[in-house]
Amino acid sequence: MATKHFKSLVLYTGLIGGMLISMFPFYWLIVMSTRTTSDIYKFPPQLWFGGELWNNITRVLQQIDFWGAFLNTLFVSGLVTILVLFFDSLAGFAFAKFEFPGKKWLFILLLATMMVPSQLSLVPSFVLMATFGWVGSFKALIIPGMVNAFGIFWIRQYATESIPNDLLDAGRIDGCNFFRLYWNVALPILRPAFAFLGAFTFIGVWNDYLWPLIVLTDERKYTLQIALSQLNGLYNTDYAMVIAGTLLAVIPLIVMFLFISRQFISDIAAGAVKD
Repeated sequence: MATKHFKSLVLYTGLIGGMLISMFPFYWLIVMSTRTTSDIYKFPPQLWFGGELWNNITRVLQQIDFWGAFLNTLFVSGLVTILVLFFDSLAGFAFAKFEFPGKKWLFILLLATMMVPSQLSLVPSFVLMATFGWVGSFKALIIPGMVNAFGIFWIRQYATESIPNDLLDAGRIDGCNFFRLYWNVALPILRPAFAFLGAFTFIGVWNDYLWPLIVLTDERKYTLQIALSQLNGLYNTDYAMVIAGTLLAVIPLIVMFLFISRQFISDIAAGAVKD
């Protein structure tokens, strides 16, 4: 009995320690956003909150069009996430539960594309966007990102294990075509997979810097990461202001993640109860 309690104590101590270590960078981000740049260079480091948060945020809003970039990023991230969830789930569901010519080789090709570094596709992607005349528009951000190999692979793996074939057969007997099977049978079961893929996609698009930097030419269409990069001075950088801007950009992701993770856990728990 004592051994069991000791193991539980070690386990919970390790979990609490891991949680504190994981949360420290975010705590440090908040602390530094309330300080001045000179405080950031002090040793020993300042580990408690200062009184410069509002001043730093005010200077961020004066230096860049933060709210315009915020709305641009929200629009692009939200639309890309919706499109990825729709198209990747359709493809993943088809790979998991349907047979069609070339299925095996198409899936191998899909996995192969995941092994190619994204940086290698920057030049051909830019040439393609220039050919279409999309450079400088949101279409260059949204359309290339509306399908990705990882999302298809993830949905395929989840659907293979979670959607019973008997349930699909029952739907076919009732006269359901592919789309009705997808919409009425697969989607309710795939909700936990959607929660993860949605959060993963949204955060990835929200934090993307390199591709928007290449294809966006109009400052009015800049995303948040490009706008924040303008806070870096040519000869001197006010790091307290930069960190305050970073904090403003991170807060929506934290709120979204808390909501999605709660939904994800509730869906997993509901599935466990049904099982």
